[in-house]
Amino acid sequence: MLETITLVECPRDAFQGLPQFIPTETKADYLLALIDAGFSEIDFGSFVSPRAVPQMRDTAQVLDRVRARLGRTQLIAIVPNETGLAAAIGARDIRCAGFSLSVSETFQQRNFRQTLAQAWKMTSDLRKRSHAVGMEFMVYLSMAFGNPYGDAWSAERVISFVEKLSRSDVSKVSLADTVGLASAETVHTLVSTCRLRFPDLELGVHLHARPDGWEPVVMAAYSAGCRRFDGALGGMGGCPFAEDTLVGNIPTEKLIERFSKLRLKLEVTQESVQPALAAAQHISSRYSRGH
Repeated sequence: MLETITLVECPRDAFQGLPQFIPTETKADYLLALIDAGFSEIDFGSFVSPRAVPQMRDTAQVLDRVRARLGRTQLIAIVPNETGLAAAIGARDIRCAGFSLSVSETFQQRNFRQTLAQAWKMTSDLRKRSHAVGMEFMVYLSMAFGNPYGDAWSAERVISFVEKLSRSDVSKVSLADTVGLASAETVHTLVSTCRLRFPDLELGVHLHARPDGWEPVVMAAYSAGCRRFDGALGGMGGCPFAEDTLVGNIPTEKLIERFSKLRLKLEVTQESVQPALAAAQHISSRYSRGH
């Protein structure tokens, strides 16, 4: 029986750093292309302050345009607080709420304007509220592979965060690189240790890398047992709250090519993603800086 790799497409992360607002209809058409391609999970938007992330101000409207075509596709929406979660619940058809908890105190402040103590309480509150309404809750553990701020970081610190999340009934955690600092060695160490210590946790990686640096870290995660990988077609995106220069997402088409060579089972193929890839390249060109 073939091993299955889950590829989570992340248009939210792809779009949020683009300086020009992408029209709602364009976002919705792109999301439909991803659904048609066969992605079972899509990190599609966020319910955050439009002042903080103007690109995501129309998340509910995008959902309205695609909900009739969702089928089996699970949409993930990022929520920073109870207000965001209430909006996600009210929007309907969002099956998973995601929260970004950082190993870095500085980044938690920059990203969600929360101290880590406040963020841990928010994690607990959001998990309880999500589960009460039958919505899955997951955590993106950002700056999991280091940070550019000089904040405390060690593999043991990251593992302690994952342990606390696992004990608090969070069933899905994605280790996020955020700014492309991960080394293959660190990725392998963290993924293998977490899988060994927390076997019931669904563990994924959300890596960022420069165009020539994605393969070593991806394969380190795979060899350590990771079977869930976030990506963005065309390598679009990056976190606008991290550093001045965005480090792109791992190109999904590269993940498909690499894992196909290993004869692993994928829900999407190079052929099925071609229309969406063409749309991603158009969006990146049209709405990036300088256009």
